[in-house]
Amino acid sequence: MLIAVPSETFPHEKRVALIPEAVKKLIELGFEVSVETGLGLHSGFSNAQYKEAGATVTDDRNALITSGDIVLRVRKPEIAEVSLLKKDCIHISYLDPYNEHALVDSLQARGVSAISMEMIPRTTRAQKMDALSSQANLAGYAMVLLAASKLDRILPMMMTPAGTLKPARVFVIGAGVAGLQAIATAKRLGARVDAFDTRAVVAEQVQSLGAKFIEIDLGETGQTKDGYANALTEEQLELQHLGMKGVIAQSDIVITTAQLFGRPAPRIVTADMVQAMKAGGVIVDMAVESGGNVEGSVANETVDIDGVSIIGVTNLPSEVSTDASQMYSSNLFNLLSEFWDKESKELKLDLEDDILKACVITHNNALVNEAIKNIRNT
Repeated sequence: MLIAVPSETFPHEKRVALIPEAVKKLIELGFEVSVETGLGLHSGFSNAQYKEAGATVTDDRNALITSGDIVLRVRKPEIAEVSLLKKDCIHISYLDPYNEHALVDSLQARGVSAISMEMIPRTTRAQKMDALSSQANLAGYAMVLLAASKLDRILPMMMTPAGTLKPARVFVIGAGVAGLQAIATAKRLGARVDAFDTRAVVAEQVQSLGAKFIEIDLGETGQTKDGYANALTEEQLELQHLGMKGVIAQSDIVITTAQLFGRPAPRIVTADMVQAMKAGGVIVDMAVESGGNVEGSVANETVDIDGVSIIGVTNLPSEVSTDASQMYSSNLFNLLSEFWDKESKELKLDLEDDILKACVITHNNALVNEAIKNIRNT
């Protein structure tokens, strides 16, 4: 089977679906690999490295996509390119299937078996394929560095002959994968870190990293079966608002990571909370691409509101694209190798498998994913 990897065309996307190391491993399994010229240049991988790994490198993008039995990307394809895909080919990338109905319909009509990487279930067996977690981990790291570079003071405590500098205070809202990495990174840099999450169950994880877990009594909250926080009621949001405002007022850096899978991000930092923050403070809104956690944040801009900088980078993993590409590439390799039959040299999609049942969206000209079908029927 031929794996085709076209270059990413989404603005500012520097990550790649396969790095040369993964190409070599896939070829050893029995795949053929062809990549577009310049595929990895933004992440430090040259055409020569791909050739050395055994891939064919081509500058004919359309022919590349048309030839692929399996097509791998980071970002979802343009609808115009779906018509280039082979009927019955397998297409694997982020797809945003909850919102991209026209794209899903196009893939279905073309007869493509479309796998959505953000739909990989959060189970022990699927952990090595979980791209959302691997990329969120790097996003958490990148957020702290972006905030630290913008802040007009240092993060650690420093004792000098001229006096002692107090550590900066960092408040992380949301203690999922990204939030926990942000906490760990801020602590390594010497900051004093507070954290809050609607799921009290994560308090122990926060404390194990050396941060203080802020307790706000919201009543019954909990999490979904996949580990995501449940949406809050209006009354719970108001209680959260009041509880966090005092912490934000004392913080030098605020990092928000709250996202609801398949839905707009919750607005958790309002204008009055931003105004309560001291001048020179920095806020990083991880959820800006899906509507934003912070009132006033703007996608791909840094906004100044009364001396507080609100950073709205939409593609945080791309800030560290070399490592992000390595991790995403590993996720894809683990997915492909899990379902690769060495004897028949085929990728077998058993839709009764718990992983594939969750992440295959279209197959044999049908919409097969139950979660997406349920959304369509509501």
